[in-house]
Amino acid sequence: MSAVEPGNVPTSGSTATGGVLELQDVHKLFGDNHVLKGIDLRIAKHEVVVVIGASGSGKSTLMRTINLIERVDDGRILLSGDDITEPRINVDRVRSRIGVVFQHFNLFPHMKVIDNVTLAARKVHKMPAAEARAKGVDLLTRFGLGDKVDEYPDRLSGGQQQRVAIVRAILTDPELLLLDEITSALDPMLVGEVLDLVRSLKEQGSTILMATHEMSFARSVADRVVFMHQGRILEQGSPEQLFGAPREDATKEFLARVTYR
Repeated sequence: MSAVEPGNVPTSGSTATGGVLELQDVHKLFGDNHVLKGIDLRIAKHEVVVVIGASGSGKSTLMRTINLIERVDDGRILLSGDDITEPRINVDRVRSRIGVVFQHFNLFPHMKVIDNVTLAARKVHKMPAAEARAKGVDLLTRFGLGDKVDEYPDRLSGGQQQRVAIVRAILTDPELLLLDEITSALDPMLVGEVLDLVRSLKEQGSTILMATHEMSFARSVADRVVFMHQGRILEQGSPEQLFGAPREDATKEFLARVTYR
């Protein structure tokens, strides 16, 4: 079996209740370093979940396991009910269902913006070139990049490049969008334009898991905030609860150290 097809894997109720992502007791080790220590997390369709925590708490590793860049050592990850940690899974097929944006833009410098944006749609999803271009131009225009369609990435600001990367990630209407510290490599003056785009995606009903150090953004946009500490989810809740009345001492200490922007 080269891939796990929908309907062939126990869903643990995820699909029936509208769940897009479910992590069940996920562990990840790098040698003796136990980075993820039994992560349980579920994300519903159209939900925006923001993960916060200090550097080294496991946020990026969590993202990398969901996109199968790193394979888990124990536990399961379900995507719309399909067990994507099954050993014989078709990794490329899984990744085609997930849109990912990391802190570094990873745009191809020798390709125009429109070609960067449509590459996966054309090559992986086999979308006709004309359809992919039309959809790409529409999205770029909608998000303020209509005049950059035929530019090369080095002619764009960092904020514009990151917005291009986000457009690339959403062009194929992924089931889940992973955003990993997408503003950390940007000049502070450019952070706002990228976060405004994420707000727009929330308003359009995207399902998003986002790791960020932007606390005020997490507070205003997230449906749920998850606090990671030393490889575990220590606390989670609504922004009002977690920021306004955190229960755990480690959460309180972390929030006391960060600066609201």
